[in-house]
Amino acid sequence: MKNFYIIRTETFRYVVNSMEMSEKKTAELFKAFCDENRIKILKLLQTGEKCACRLNEEISVTQPTMSHHMKVLCDAGIVTGRKEGKWMHYSISPEGAQKALEVLSELTRTRTAEEDPLC
Repeated sequence: MKNFYIIRTETFRYVVNSMEMSEKKTAELFKAFCDENRIKILKLLQTGEKCACRLNEEISVTQPTMSHHMKVLCDAGIVTGRKEGKWMHYSISPEGAQKALEVLSELTRTRTAEEDPLC
């Protein structure tokens, strides 16, 4: 039986087969890692959940820019957010991080000639 993963955030949910993730979903996943501010955010979240206001102080970007970065990270499933009062609190999603590792491993795996029908 094939392995299926469900990645959930407040605004995004998708189910993918671990071996058949679409190129579009793969690009969305790795887009989260393609900005230096998002990398800084992930590094800040390594020590645990942070309030959006705290992240914004550390990164020194405007609130709309921070919201955009958090949306990209959450949509990719790498970060999860929860609302407490008027503030959002963010943390790294262990499931999303694991999925990114698995997809990267699958994309960079060397295949044998028997596995590659194109040659």
